Formats: sequence, C-alpha cells, structure tokens
Amino acid sequence: MTRAERNRLIVENLPLVGFLAAELSARATHIPREELAAAGALALVTAADAFDPELGVPFGAYARRRILGAFADEMRAMDWASRGIRRRIKETLAVRDTLAAGLGRTPTVGEIAATMGVDAASVAESLADADRTVLTLEDPAVHLVSSDLPLPDEAATLTERREVLHRALEALPDRMRLIVTAVYFEDRAVKDIAEELGVSHSAVSQQRAEGLRLLRDALDRYFAEEPGQTPAPTSRVSESAREAYFTRIAAGGGRRLANALLKNAAAL
Repeated sequence: MTRAERNRLIVENLPLVGFLAAELSARATHIPREELAAAGALALVTAADAFDPELGVPFGAYARRRILGAFADEMRAMDWASRGIRRRIKETLAVRDTLAAGLGRTPTVGEIAATMGVDAASVAESLADADRTVLTLEDPAVHLVSSDLPLPDEAATLTERREVLHRALEALPDRMRLIVTAVYFEDRAVKDIAEELGVSHSAVSQQRAEGLRLLRDALDRYFAEEPGQTPAPTSRVSESAREAYFTRIAAGGGRRLANALLKNAAAL
C-alpha cells in the first residue's frame, strides 16, 4: 500500500474517530471528548501504517479496534477514581435506592447519611461523584480490545504524521476548519451548523467535503515517497488557493515541515 493510499484511509476515516469519541464521552463524562478524539486520531494514523489489505479485513473494522484500544489506554491514564471511591459510590447509591423503595420518594442526604452511619458531607460528595457518570475500567467497552502501542522507533514517525494532520486542519480557511472540526470532532449535525452559520445544508456539506480533500492533498504532498511523485490533487480549489493553503501549513509547522512541503512542490 502506497503512502497516498494510507493518507486516503486516514482522511476518509476521521468521521469514525469523532463518532466513537462522542459515543464514549457521553458515558465517561470525566474524560474530555477532545482528548479522546486526539488519542483516536493518533490510533487511526497507527492503524493506517500497520494495515495490510491482504488480510481481508475491512480497514474501518480494523481501525475501530485500534481506536477503542487507544481510548482504553487514555481512560487508564486519566482515571480519577480509586477502587475505594468507586466502592463508596456504589454503597451510597445502593442505600439511596433501598430507602427510596421503602419511602416511596427520593431520600434526603441526611436520611442516607443516618442509615449509613456517616456524615452528610460524605454522602453529598459520593452523590456528586456518581453524577459524573463514571465509566469504570471494568466496563466491557473498555476491554473490547487492547491497543498495540508503537515501538520506540515508530514513535517519531507517528508523532510526525499526527502533527502534519493537525497543522493541515489548522491551516484550512476559517469557515471550512470550523465545519470540519464541528462535524468530525464535536459530533455536531450538519443541519445545526448550517443554522448557526446562516447558510444552506448543501453549502456546509460542500465545505466539509472540500476540507477533507484539502487535508488529503496536504498529506499526499508532505508524505510523497519521492519528490515529484505527489498524486494529482483531489481538492477543487484553484491552484493558487491550494498553494496558499500549503504555505499556511508550512508557516505554522516549523522549518522541517516547510522544507518538506517546499521540496515536494519544487519537484512538481
């Protein structure tokens, strides 16, 4: 599989990262969706690098496993609740539910505290923690699959790919960047975005599609295997607009990124 094909897989499957991150963050509210999306994006890049089409497994299914594994790693790194805290939450909720069944109403914090033999502040704290909708590490969703961590000699390459994708996203025109980010990383509906911007549904869809094409062109340009072998652009903007986009990426990405983009551009 060529670099251009890998880049295409990354760009086309960005919606999968946003969807899975939104789905999990709705259950694990103590983990910011943005951090899940970042971990998932890196896992997507890793999956594209490691994917072997000859195995006969659809890339979407393969990437999904790697992304969920990255989420599990992120949750383990960020988990805030010890086993003791989780046990206290479980006991408090059990007493609350038992009292509610007997009283026919929701018990007060004082009633729960008296039943448990603890102070009201401890009960209030436990109930507040419970409201954070903690997803425990024992939840089946966490153990759907464990992620394969990159080897040390792969880490630099993976970090580089993630950086280029991030810079390419940041360099998109303002409205296009807003739309791509809202759709794929904030899980917002196209209809809602259109209403907020005061434009039609089709206008948002066109901007979203063109944003993805520009991202693919940027990845193709940067990761061209040899100067002059960059695939034909997929974006539909003018050549001058496309070159201006590449210039913005180079300006925001440091000398190494600028040199790579300029080298491949000079060879065309």
